Amino acid sequence: MSNIANHLARRKAWDEGLGSNEKAIPFNKQDYQSLRSQCLQNQTLFCDEAFPADSSSLGYNELGRYSSKTRGVVWKRPTELCSNPQFIVGGAQRTDICQGALGDCWLLAAIASLTLDEDILARVVPAGQSFQENYAGIFHFQFWQYGEWVDVVIDDRLPTKDGKLLFVHSAEGSEFWSALLEKAYAKVNGCYEALSGGSTTEGFEDFTGGISEMYELNKAPPYLFKIIQKALGLGSLLGCSIDITSAYETEAITRQKLVKGHAYSLTGAEEVHLHGTPVQLVRIRNPWGQVEWTGPWSDDSREWDLIPPEEKAKLDHSADDGEFWMAYTDFIRQYSRLEICNLTPDTLTSNEVGRWNHYQFQGMWRVGSTAGGCRNNPATFCSNPQFVIKLEDVDDDPHDGEDGCTFLVGLMQKDGRKERRFGRDLNTIGFAIYEVPDEYKGRTNIHLGPDVLLRQQAVAMSSTFINLREICNRFKLPPGEYVIIPSTFEPHKKGSFLLRVFSEKEASTSPMEEDINAEVEEHGITEGDVDPHFKRLFMQISGSDSEVSAPELVQILNRVLSQRTDIKSDGFSLETCRHIISLLDCDGSGKLGLVEFHVLWMKIQKYLEVFKKHDSDGSGTMSSHEMREALTEAGFQLNSAVLQVIVARYADPSYAIDFDCFVSCLIRLEMLFKMFKTLDKSNTGKIELDVSQWLCLAIN
Repeated sequence: MSNIANHLARRKAWDEGLGSNEKAIPFNKQDYQSLRSQCLQNQTLFCDEAFPADSSSLGYNELGRYSSKTRGVVWKRPTELCSNPQFIVGGAQRTDICQGALGDCWLLAAIASLTLDEDILARVVPAGQSFQENYAGIFHFQFWQYGEWVDVVIDDRLPTKDGKLLFVHSAEGSEFWSALLEKAYAKVNGCYEALSGGSTTEGFEDFTGGISEMYELNKAPPYLFKIIQKALGLGSLLGCSIDITSAYETEAITRQKLVKGHAYSLTGAEEVHLHGTPVQLVRIRNPWGQVEWTGPWSDDSREWDLIPPEEKAKLDHSADDGEFWMAYTDFIRQYSRLEICNLTPDTLTSNEVGRWNHYQFQGMWRVGSTAGGCRNNPATFCSNPQFVIKLEDVDDDPHDGEDGCTFLVGLMQKDGRKERRFGRDLNTIGFAIYEVPDEYKGRTNIHLGPDVLLRQQAVAMSSTFINLREICNRFKLPPGEYVIIPSTFEPHKKGSFLLRVFSEKEASTSPMEEDINAEVEEHGITEGDVDPHFKRLFMQISGSDSEVSAPELVQILNRVLSQRTDIKSDGFSLETCRHIISLLDCDGSGKLGLVEFHVLWMKIQKYLEVFKKHDSDGSGTMSSHEMREALTEAGFQLNSAVLQVIVARYADPSYAIDFDCFVSCLIRLEMLFKMFKTLDKSNTGKIELDVSQWLCLAIN
């Protein structure tokens, strides 16, 4: 119950804008301003108990307590490492970021790209931090985490060995913003070791809230250079890397001084003219701050002397800073992979650049209700959450010359790095896109079932199902209405996910089953409508007071169930029978009279008919994955969030629902809808209760 309350509270907070970059959520409920004020008032330096300066913050295996790599580590503040430490000197530069003893070059490549735009950097590194003015040993940074921004507080104690920073550091030595940023990111992910190994796109996304796409360069589309130029013009962050064939090749340096298995930033794309012939160039940065490409167009290579002086002057090409130019043709031949992080509309403030349209949805795969697996599992596939996207306008100036609506779909699963220390693997995830049939277009109060989805082929799919944090693909489809179905590859795999859609033109998106409603049949009958035979039976079972109490109802219903061999039941409970009476007791006697009992009997007959119809294997129980359609037939239109709660409440450990639980669920739903409609006098879809009213309703 408390978990549901927390989830609802968070949903309400999102609706009010909490979790945006402007209203970042304090990570671990640590508020930077109040902690800093407290330290200044007490004249103490902040010590972060949530991320202590000890081995637990370093790691759990290679950087664990007894590892040789952590022997001799001493945590020191910058004020203990140099006489005049600085947070940022002359603005953040790519050369401020040099890799240490941690295999997080992917992260450093992302940080390096971050420095290319002051607006983007300011969202991650809040202004007003210093070692001089109001210094209290406390700093903070903001990261995007699975759909919301969090504000992360740290102290400035950093791990050192032999008096030098163990991990990321600046080339200059007295500048500490990058080392502190790395520490804050380690805190978010559990420890420093959790940052070892990864894709630059992960850092890109967590610094921007953007969505990343990946290109295998041996299959590069013919218009990729144009995509690179457009992405850089939009402020997008780009990274690239060279695959390794074995662990021995990790960070091996090639003959032309490129590093294998290493994350680089792509920071520029320009066209120059060599003897009048256009040549496409890209600029690459090595986060080591050294080791540069020595092939054509490298620093001081002869090609630079053969282009017009004005073009040469425009391109900085001779600094020994780890950054270099190379021909685009060499780039796609030498490198294996390009990653592009496309930014959300709110990231850049310039009016001179275009923007993607951005939509995102939180979701869950819950075993027994919404964890349906891929289409290879026809019995459960349609149980997955569904999201509709309506594309209306075709692209302007398409790169490939073909009309259509370009959009990106990204499916991200949560908390993979935190779970790694417990030996938990990521789910294998992907998604499929189907065209919505004409008869369902424009509706958000439905959930497409097997009669629709299993009778047509997907119009598009994720490139693969894969056990990565995120899978993202670019699509171009004709204008129309489509449903996106995110899933794990296998059914019955639990997990939380974030589904994001970026479209070139404005689109309409929503969960497919956004509306909730109930159409419950009202039985307006009188005593005269009751069959005489039924009346005689009721008089026999109701006793001298001609009414049925909750304990009597338990006996009556269970006696009837015991005579049925085609359905399974543990028997009706006293609680369920009390709910039945609460729903149907019109005169307030706390018991059921003749007419009220007759209404109940008609309801149970209807519920039995629905139950038998959806007990597809004749087992006497209903699969929890069949519950959605059964509830719909009974008159209840619910969404996945409510269905997940129902399954958790009424299904047994094997996710089967017997008849008494089915009836109990329907009675409870009808009662809740009736109470809500009674209180929602203005029909707004919202009610407001004080604590007394809430307790009375909840206990009832």
